[in-house]
This record gives sequence, C-alpha cells and structure tokens, in this order.
Amino acid sequence: MASSNDIRATFLDYFARNGHTVVASSPLVPRNDPTLLFTNAGMVQFKNVFTGQEKRPYNRAATAQKCVRAGGKHNDLDNVGYTARHHTFFEMLGNFSFGDYFKDQAIHHAWTLVTKDFGLPKDRLLVTVFSEDEEAAALWHKIAGLPDERIIRIPTSDNFWRMGDTGPCGPCSEIFFDHGPSIPGGPPGSPDEDGDRFIEIWNLVFMQFEEGPPGTRVPLPHPSIDTGMGLERFAAILQGKHDNYDTDTLRALILASAEATGQEPDGPHRISHRVVADHLRSTAFLIADGVLPSNEGRGYVLRRIMRRAMRHAHMMGAREPVMWRLVPALVRQMGAAYEELIRAETLIEETLKLEETRFKAMLERGLGLLSEETAKLGSGSALSGEVAFKLYDTYGFPLDLTQDALREQGRGVDVEGFNAAMAEQRRRARAAWAGSGEAATDRVWFEVKEKVGATEFLGYSTERAEGEIIALVADGHPVERAASGTEVAVVLNQTPFYGESGGQVGDGGVIAGPGLRIAITDTQKKLGDLFVHVGRVEEGEATVGTSVVAEVDHARRTAIRSHHSATHLLHEALRRRLGTHVTQKGSLNAPDRLRFDVSQPTPIGRDDLAWVEDTVNAKVRENTEVTTRLMTPDAAVAEGAMALFGEKYGDEVRVVAMGGKDGNKLGWSVELCGGTHVRRTGDIGLFRIVGESAVSAGVRRIEAVTGEAALALVAENDRRLAEVAAALRTNPADVAERVTALLEDRRKLERQVAELQKKLATGGGAAEVEEIGGVKLAARNLGDVPARDLKGLAEAIGKQIGPGVVALVSTAEGKASVVVGVSPELAGRFNAVELVRAAAAAVGGKGGGGRPDMAQAGGPDGAQADAALEAVRAALAA
Repeated sequence: MASSNDIRATFLDYFARNGHTVVASSPLVPRNDPTLLFTNAGMVQFKNVFTGQEKRPYNRAATAQKCVRAGGKHNDLDNVGYTARHHTFFEMLGNFSFGDYFKDQAIHHAWTLVTKDFGLPKDRLLVTVFSEDEEAAALWHKIAGLPDERIIRIPTSDNFWRMGDTGPCGPCSEIFFDHGPSIPGGPPGSPDEDGDRFIEIWNLVFMQFEEGPPGTRVPLPHPSIDTGMGLERFAAILQGKHDNYDTDTLRALILASAEATGQEPDGPHRISHRVVADHLRSTAFLIADGVLPSNEGRGYVLRRIMRRAMRHAHMMGAREPVMWRLVPALVRQMGAAYEELIRAETLIEETLKLEETRFKAMLERGLGLLSEETAKLGSGSALSGEVAFKLYDTYGFPLDLTQDALREQGRGVDVEGFNAAMAEQRRRARAAWAGSGEAATDRVWFEVKEKVGATEFLGYSTERAEGEIIALVADGHPVERAASGTEVAVVLNQTPFYGESGGQVGDGGVIAGPGLRIAITDTQKKLGDLFVHVGRVEEGEATVGTSVVAEVDHARRTAIRSHHSATHLLHEALRRRLGTHVTQKGSLNAPDRLRFDVSQPTPIGRDDLAWVEDTVNAKVRENTEVTTRLMTPDAAVAEGAMALFGEKYGDEVRVVAMGGKDGNKLGWSVELCGGTHVRRTGDIGLFRIVGESAVSAGVRRIEAVTGEAALALVAENDRRLAEVAAALRTNPADVAERVTALLEDRRKLERQVAELQKKLATGGGAAEVEEIGGVKLAARNLGDVPARDLKGLAEAIGKQIGPGVVALVSTAEGKASVVVGVSPELAGRFNAVELVRAAAAAVGGKGGGGRPDMAQAGGPDGAQADAALEAVRAALAA
C-alpha cells in the first residue's frame, strides 16, 4: 500500500523527471495576497508569477503545498469530523507552467501519472471540461482515449476558474474516480452529483484569458497551467479507503488520540478523534509558520481551531492537557517532508500545553453556566444573545465555541442579541476612554482602530508581505487618499514592520503598489496593536483599499535585531559579573547603537566591563540558536525569565532564550520580550562597549555597538592608532610603551621645571622684600608657574623673610591665581583670607578662602596680576 509520504514523493519525482523545479511549500501565512487569511491552494505562492509581476528562474514547477481552510471565504471548520473529506489542514499536490506548456502536456502528464505511475484503472476514471472548451475535450479523447460519455461538459462556473473580478482566468478540467455502483451518487453534472460515488481527485486549470471590464476577455500572450490534487483524497483511493480519515497519516493520529484519551478510535467518540487528528495538523503547522494564539486575526482562528479540538478532548474525558502529547506522533508522520515541524516541535508542544491548561479552567466554568442556562430552555430553543455574551465577556468563551457546544443539542444562538451586547460594551469602553488623559492625543487612532481593528504583525517570520491600506491619516485627520509629497501615516491590515516598543525602535522601509511608493521612516504602535507606518508619499497617490507590498529595510532591521539580541546577552553578563541586583531600567535598540540602563549603585570598573564584553563575544562565537516560546508570565519566570522594566504583560508572553541551555533554564539568557531578534547569536557578529556613565542615583548606562557598527568602530580605532604611531615614529604595537616613556620623560621635565621655578621665585632673598607700615612684604608675579605650586612657594619664601606677609600671583593659562601667607607673629594684625579677597577683586574674582595664615583665591583676568599685588599693599597700608 502506498503511504501518503510515498504518494507525495512519487508525484514530485515524476514532475522533477519531466523538467519541473520542485519548489518547497510556502508558509501558511500568505506574503503575497492580503485578501487571504491562510494559504489555501498551491497557486497562492505563484500568484504574482501568473500575473507577470514577478519572474522566477524556472518556467515549470511542482509543489506539495500545505493549506488551511478555517476562516474567511474558505472555512470548512464546522464540517470537520462529521464528513469524510472536510479538513482544516490538507496538502495540495500541483504542477505549474508559467507560459511554457499548455493543455496538451498538462493532460498528458496528469493521465500518465495517474494511470501509469500510480496505476489507477482507466475504466474507473472520467473527466469534466468546460462546455465551451472543445479543445480540452478533444485532447482527453486523443491522449487518454476516453469515450465521449466519460468526457462530461459542464456549462457552469464550476469549470471556469477566475483569480478575481479581473485578471487571469480560464477553463478547468477535473479528473474523477468512480468508487463503483455500491456507493450512492451520480456523475458530475447529474442531479445526484453530491453523492460519494464519483470523487474529484485532480483539477487542471488552463489559464487562457485575461478578464477585463465586464464583457471583455482577451487571450493571454503566454497561457499557463495551474493544477491541484488533494493528497488526502488521492491517498484514500490508492489505499482502498472511502474516507480520508482512514488513510495512514490521519489514522495514525486518531490512534494516538485514542491512546491518550483511553477511548476507542471507532467507538462513541469517533467524531471527536477525527476533530483532534485534523486540528492537530492545522495547529502544529500554523505554529511552525509563526502564528501564535491571540484574540485577533490569524491568531484568533488558530485559537478557535485549538479550542475546538480541546473541547472534544474534554468530551472524551481528558482531565489533563492532552493535545501536546500527540505532537510526536505528528512529527513521526510528517516531519521528514516538512522539517519545520521538527524545528518547532518544542514550541508547538509548549504552546498547546499552555493553551489547553488555560482553556480547561475556562471550559469548566463556561460549560457549567451553559448547562444551567440551557436547562431553562425548551426543546430546540436558541440560547439568548445576552447569555452568550456573558459567556464570552466573563469566562472568555467565544461565540463560535458556544455554537459548537450547542450543535449536538440541536440549538442555535441569538447572534443578533450577542452582537447588540458587544456593541453596548464597545460604547461603554468608548465613553470611558473619552475621559482619559490621552483623549486629545490618541483620539484619531482610537477612531481608526474602532473602524478597522488591530493590525496583524507578520514581522517575526518575514520582512516582506502584501497588505491592504485600510486607513490613512494626514495632518491629524483620517483621509481617503494622499497625493505625492504628502506626509502620511498608513495603517495596513497586516504588516512585517515592527512598531516601536520595548526599547526597540520602529522599522523603516517602503510600501509600494502599482504607480505608488511610500517611503516609511518610522513605525509606531498605537493603542497596543494598531501599527502606524509614518512616511511620505514619493510617487503616485495612496488610496484606502489599495493592495500594496510592504517591505522592511533589511539592512536596518538586521542591525536593530543585532543590537536587541546583544542587549539580552549584555544584561545576563552584567548580572553574572556584578550580581542579581542588576536589572534593566531602560533601553534603546537602534540601527547604529544600543543603550542599556541598569540598576547599579557604583561605577562599573574597567576590568568588569572587559569581562562583560569578553563574555558576550564568547556567546556570540558559540553561534547558538535563539528560540522563542509562548508561555504565561508566571511559567516564564519559573523558567528563569526576566521581566523587563516598564513592560506590561498579558496572559501570554513571548519568551526569548539565547546563549545555549544553562542547567534547567531554557537558555543562558532568558527574557520576556516582544521584539525581533537574530536567528543565531553568531548573527550579532561582534560586540563592543563604547561607554559607561551615570544616568541618575543608582542607575548606570552602558552604550555599545554590534555588527557593522562595531566593525566600523574597530576600523576607526585602528586608523587613529596608526596616526598616533606615525606621530610617535613607532609601530602600533609599541605605542603603549612609547607613550609610557614619553609620560615619564614629561614628569621628569615637569619636576625639573618646578625646581627651577622655585629657585627663581625664591632666589631674590631679602633684596626683593619691601616694607609697608613696618611689615615686610614679599609680593611677586610668577607668570606661568602652575597655580598648584603657589602654596609651597609661599611657605618657602615665608621661611626666608621671617615675620611678614607673602603675596604670590600665577597667570598660567591667562587666569589669575593668588596665594597670601601671613606669618604667625602677625596673626593678630592681618588675616590671609581678607588680604587674598582684596587681591581677587582686582582680577575679577569673588571671594577666596583658606586659613588666617594661608589663603587662596582666583579670577579670570590674569592681565591684572600686578593690580592684585597693589591691592595687598593697600590693605597692609590701611
């Protein structure tokens, strides 16, 4: 029996042998179609190739594309588990031609692969074509030898594909497998076509035309091919099953569910096992592709899928979280084909365990209230909207979960009443907000968010994505359009741009569309989850409703990520060196630098900074993976994570670990953080501390650079060192020794000069002593003698002249410094402080201080040195 893995491999191998490039599955989050919630077909990743907006290095491709249909227009969620072929997650096998081959080769490849490589009997196959496509009908007759009665012409849009209201389009041709007359149902196009006898296995789309305004359709210059074969459906046929859930992969997951819950796989809880098996796949693949449960957008749909499966596990009697225990079974089945499952296995398990732990507590309370309320209702009566809203508002029980829980009872919910209660809650919230202090500042953003909702952030996994302009703000007011040259704030439904928060600056880049270019210089987060792109319209006109491509400045984002990740390593290194009292008090992670403020009462010494820098660089060189997990704040702290200063955390947080495992901790550095980070520590490149300073009492600031900025710093330091070496006429390696020698020579010269100045200052002896009012005075202008030497000289001269007064002035660097000394014998008559203040006034100074026998003062006007000495003479003569 061919396994699902065998079927996938056979399909891709066939087309690889026939000149096709095997292209990996694109992520489940579409990056080139803002209208799609999830990737739901194989052609999604090639959309821009088909429309000519993008060129690839190949013109034939084959893929096994993972797909999810659980929200928006394509939503199979409510049917999953109750039918044989509905799934939230499925694989679509497809081959594509981008202007290369067309109908003849597409039909040839499909028929050859199905009948020869897979060995399906030809007499069990039939095809449909669009009723106007006689070319395709003739090719099926010629290539496959099918008689006319097994080539069914369908006149409806079921067999005519369109990408949208305008754009590429063309007829389809579908291959059906006949399960035989024992299964009820008729062929496609018949009144009984909804039966299960004839099952579609492969759809061939012939992109032949360009759809223009209504009534216009022209041939494409390069017709293309887009095909899709559902792996689960095809596996059921090859494995002799009539139910997709009996195929090998899904059956293995059902058996794992049965073992984990202790319930028979085909017993009373058969539907619940099928729900768990299907939802496990969609949940795991969505998490692996970067989607995490939340209350908005894709995260909300993921949460809805998870909780639906968890409720069914609860119905089967599981009292402890069980979904996470099934992840290894899924990885065994599909990990070889999709390595992202292996890489994200731990994250998937932790996310499931966290969500189910929280959900079970909510479920017990919510189901209790639901049971009480439904007991009051008559048979088949709907639950009131007010009760449904209470379940949502008080217990976190979403409306769709309430509807699903009531489905088994044949009950509905008064949805209009629920919506009315929700609207009333929003009205109260708006009224409360209007009275807050931020009303004047954020009024426009509150109005925008209320109208368009939250922005979905895609930037953890990509730097480029398509989005739709859902709001524009210019000059503080919402506008519908913004012309070229306008400074504008742009809101998209989804974005890869990171909004400034947690110390990390906002991203810059470009938002572009046909004839439109907006240069984004900053991205801000308003009201928690509304991302506002600030920029200038450089070309064209921005219009609300326009589909655009948002592309982050890669070099800038890379530098920011490097600095942010280095900050985490720096934080941990400081704590290990200085102590656990070190905690973050603020940070800045910018493209060109990082700034990190920490609680630390004393300056951080040179040796400590060197140790910290060496330790961070050692972690960088280890090049370990940087991992992220979703956890509750309490669980994260229990794992050793640090909560950052000033951050507000909800029920779930992202936990960033780096530096390799460290005992029982998730990593050497573990922090709660919503920012973007490098994938491996080696991506930081190099870490250099450039400064340490005081910010306030008990807070020190470290500034550092990484990556290109650090290399630029090293290069600049090397250049300066080379200049110094050249000036000293030595090698850079000998600069320190040469400078030390020069400093020692300078100190020797300074000592010699000081001795000479002392001799000059004191060499005059009694001949230079004058007498005023019977008091001996030695008054001298010593010129450039350093001010620090004045007291010593005054003491030396005082010993020479005996009882008397010494007044000395230095004019070094153009300023005046004055010292006055009074011998003990004259202490009763003169005070050195009063004399020096009189001298200071003459040179523009104020005050002066010291002892009665020795005082010092100064002033800015060194040219008045002699006047200062005259002031001392006058004071003695008074």
